[in-house]
Amino acid sequence: MADKKRGANEPEPRPIIVKKIIVDGHGGHHGGAWKVAYADFVTAMMAFFLLMWLLGATTEKQRKGLADYFTPTLVELKMASAGSTGLFGGDSMMSKENYPTTGGQGNLAITIPRDASGTKDQGGKATRAADRAKFERIKKELEARMAKRQGINKLAKNVRFTETREGLRIDLIDEADFAMFAMGTDRLLPQARELVSEVAQTIRTMPNPLIVRGHTDGLPYSSGQSMNNWMLSSARAEATRKALAESGIANGQFARIEGVADREPFAKGNAYDPRNRRMSIILGWTPGGSGSEDEGLDAETRAAIKERDNPATIARAEARKIDMGGTGLPAGVQLINPTAPGTSSKPGKH
Repeated sequence: MADKKRGANEPEPRPIIVKKIIVDGHGGHHGGAWKVAYADFVTAMMAFFLLMWLLGATTEKQRKGLADYFTPTLVELKMASAGSTGLFGGDSMMSKENYPTTGGQGNLAITIPRDASGTKDQGGKATRAADRAKFERIKKELEARMAKRQGINKLAKNVRFTETREGLRIDLIDEADFAMFAMGTDRLLPQARELVSEVAQTIRTMPNPLIVRGHTDGLPYSSGQSMNNWMLSSARAEATRKALAESGIANGQFARIEGVADREPFAKGNAYDPRNRRMSIILGWTPGGSGSEDEGLDAETRAAIKERDNPATIARAEARKIDMGGTGLPAGVQLINPTAPGTSSKPGKH
């Protein structure tokens, strides 16, 4: 059939487009929306079980710390950042801060104070690390000073450095060819006085507290004399303190002056060894950064440490080390001849 003739003003007819849509009959059941909801549910359940585990695996103190960490009640604006004294210290709110906080890495806007966070202050660890660095510097400086002094350089073997729970202990030790004091007196000999002066010159700028402790060997005094090892060790500690003070140590820096006689021998297997005669000059940890073994521990942990260090517990441990031929020791027994360090724990055969 011929097309109808289009008039001059009649518009051109538009093409007819047919779009065929095939609908998936299972789309309502297997669409993607339910997966999002299920993922949210699984995430919530995981958080719930994590919360239940934390409640069962932590102490009351730890739970308080966690709760206070996530819900701080006190905040403190940081005004000490470099660059400005403005609200954000010359930096943006989201920038990382340049000093430690009690609650981990935060931002420049707030910090969690120790009383609000319930967590242990990290400043103690930083202070102890700084003390260790100072102790190492003191050790190297004292060794260098002694190496330069004629007559003192040969005494390097008589100076021992030991880190203890009290701080850096500098032991000035007697030997067969060197003594700090005239025999049986508290009179410092010239070489020993020079050695004490070198120690004082090295540590006099340190603000750490000082402990001076005197030691003697186990040789007893003859009967009828008023002097004994307790008095001698205390008198020598005071003589050493006086020598340190004369070399520039301020009086307020001394924390304790002690005499312990022969109760803390250097050579534990020989009470008469001359090395047991020594002076200990202890540069203590900075207050608040000692990091002692029981610092910040709960009562249960302290009790466990106390039981570990109990003399009866130590005696039982020593008894187990000794072969008693299959026989047991009565409960509560204390050994009077524990095994000396470096010797065999079993008796020899005869």
